[in-house]
Amino acid sequence: MRKKSKLVTLLATALILLGSACQVNPVTDQSDQPGIKVIAVESFLADIVQNVAGDRLVVETLMPEGLDPHSFEPTPRDVAKISDSDILFANGAGFEEWLEDIMENLPADQTVVEASAGLQSRTIEEGHSEDDGHDHEIDPHFWLDPNLVITYVENIRDGLTTVDPQGKDLYSANAETYIQQLKELDVYIQEKIATIPVERRLIVTNHESFGYFADRYGFVIVGTIIHSVSSGSAPSAQQMAELVDQMRASGAIAIFMETGSNPQLAEQLSTETGINVVYDLYTHSISEADGNAPSYIDLMKYNMEQMVRALAD
Repeated sequence: MRKKSKLVTLLATALILLGSACQVNPVTDQSDQPGIKVIAVESFLADIVQNVAGDRLVVETLMPEGLDPHSFEPTPRDVAKISDSDILFANGAGFEEWLEDIMENLPADQTVVEASAGLQSRTIEEGHSEDDGHDHEIDPHFWLDPNLVITYVENIRDGLTTVDPQGKDLYSANAETYIQQLKELDVYIQEKIATIPVERRLIVTNHESFGYFADRYGFVIVGTIIHSVSSGSAPSAQQMAELVDQMRASGAIAIFMETGSNPQLAEQLSTETGINVVYDLYTHSISEADGNAPSYIDLMKYNMEQMVRALAD
C-alpha cells in the first residue's frame, strides 16, 4: 500500500484540477440524458459497462488501451477523474490495489461497484521453491471466463440503476441482451476448442492469468514464467529452470504472451526448449478501435483464434 503522504499530494493536486475544470467548463443542458459521470478503471470493463449503459450514458475508461494494469500508477488527473465521477466501476478482487487508499477519501455519496463482487476466487500459491515461504494470492482474472462476466453484467446493471433509477428498464434490457451475447461467446469458444486435440490443450503463460479460462474450457496450465497474479514480479533462476523441465516433460508446444509484456524471458525459454512463442494475446486491455480486439467479446475471440492456430493440428 502506498504511503499516505503520496496520496495526500495526489488528492490535493486533484482538487486543484477539479476547481480548474469547474471554472472552464460551462454548465450545459443535458435534459435528454441524466448527466451522470461514469468511469471504469480498465478498458475491457468500460466496454462491458457501455454495453449495459447503451446510449443513455457515456462511459470513460481510466486506463488507456494497451496498458498493463499491473504497472498502473494513478496521476493526480486520474484521481481527479475518479473523485469527480458519480459512479466508478472496478474489477475488484484486489486487482486495483492502488485504489484502496483513494476510495477512503471519496465523497460519501460516491458509488463504487466491484464488478466481480459475489464470485468465488481462485487462490494462487506464489512461489514454488521448496526453500521459500508460500503466499496465497487471490486471482482477479475472472473476465477470461465469459460465464463469470455474467455476474459482472448483473453488478453493473444494479450499479447503474442505483445512480439512475429512471434508466432501470433500459439497463435491464441491455444487460439481458449482453448476457445472451456472452452465452453465444461461450458456445463459440467451445466450438473452437473442439478442434484442438485434448493432449494439446496445454498452455504456458507469462503470469497467473488464465486459471479461470483453463478451468472452464479444460486446458492444463503447465506453468507460468512469473509465479504471481501480477506481471510486475520476476522469476528466480531456479523457477526458470523448473519451468523448462515442466515444459519438456509435458509436451507443451506454445508459450502465450500478453500485450504489454516483455517477451525476453519467453524467448529465452523458447531457445532452451524449442517451443514457439505466441505474442500479443489480449488479456488486460482491449485494443484501439481499429485493432484486433476493440471490444471484450472481440478480445476473447481473437485470443481463441490465436490459441487454435498454435495448438490445433
